Amino acid sequence: MAGDVNGYIKHHLTNGTVGEGFWTWHVDTLGWSVFLGLVFILSFRSVAKKATAGVPGKFQCFVEMIVEFVGQSVRDTFHGKNKLIAPLALTIFVWVLLMNLMDLVPVDWLPTLAALIGGESWETISSGNSHIYHKVVPTTDLNTTAALALGVFVLMIFYSIKIKGFGGFMKELYAHPFNTPWLYWFNFIIEFISLLAKPMSLALRLFGNLYAGELIFILIAGLMGFWQLPAHFIWAAFHILVIPLQAFIFMMLTIVYLSMAHEDH
Repeated sequence: MAGDVNGYIKHHLTNGTVGEGFWTWHVDTLGWSVFLGLVFILSFRSVAKKATAGVPGKFQCFVEMIVEFVGQSVRDTFHGKNKLIAPLALTIFVWVLLMNLMDLVPVDWLPTLAALIGGESWETISSGNSHIYHKVVPTTDLNTTAALALGVFVLMIFYSIKIKGFGGFMKELYAHPFNTPWLYWFNFIIEFISLLAKPMSLALRLFGNLYAGELIFILIAGLMGFWQLPAHFIWAAFHILVIPLQAFIFMMLTIVYLSMAHEDH
C-alpha cells in the first residue's frame, strides 16, 4: 500500500510538460494560469460595463467590495503617486486568489478528466498507471510564484532608478546603513542580499504554503481513495483561511516593496 501511495503522490505532484531541458513547458500550469487570468479580466470587465448607480446586483456588490478593499489597502500602505499600483494590486490579489482556490477542487477530478480526454481507459486510470500528468493549482508550481515575484522585482528596480536616479539607487545599496566610505563594501553586501531576498521570499512563501496544503489533500486522497470527500472537505474548511491570506500577503508585500522603491531619501 505504501508503494501505491508513494506512486499516487508522485503522480499528482508531477506537471504535464512538453519540451526538454531548459525549454520544458508546464502546460497545465500555463493553461490554468491563463484561464483564471481571463476569468478575472472578463468577469470584472463585464461588471464594469454593466455597473449601475441604482440597486446593484450581488456580483457587482462583491466586485465593488474587492475593489474598495484593495483600494483602501493601497491608500494606507503606498506613499507615492503612481496610477499603476492600485490596478496591479487588484490584479495580483484576485489572480493569486483564483489560482489558490483551485486547491479546493478534489485532487482526482480534473486529472482524471484530463486522462480520459487524453484517450486513456478508466481501468488504466483507476489502477494508478496513467501516463498523463495534470496539476491544477498553478501556485503549487514554483515557476508560477517565481515568475510573479520576478515581475514585482523588475518593477521595484525600474521605479527605484526612475525616482531616485541610477546614482541614488546605487547609493542606497552602498551608503546604508553606515554612511562611511570604509564600510561601503559591507553595506553593499548586506543591502544586495536584502534586495534579492525580497522576490525570493515572495515566491517561496506563496509556493510553500500552497504546496503543503495540496500535499495534505493528496495524502488524504491516496490513503482514503473514494472515501476521501468527507476528510477533504474538513481539511478544506481549515485551508480556506490560508487561500485568501496568502493572496493578501503577496499583494501587501508588493505594495510595500513598490512604496519603498518610490521613497527618495
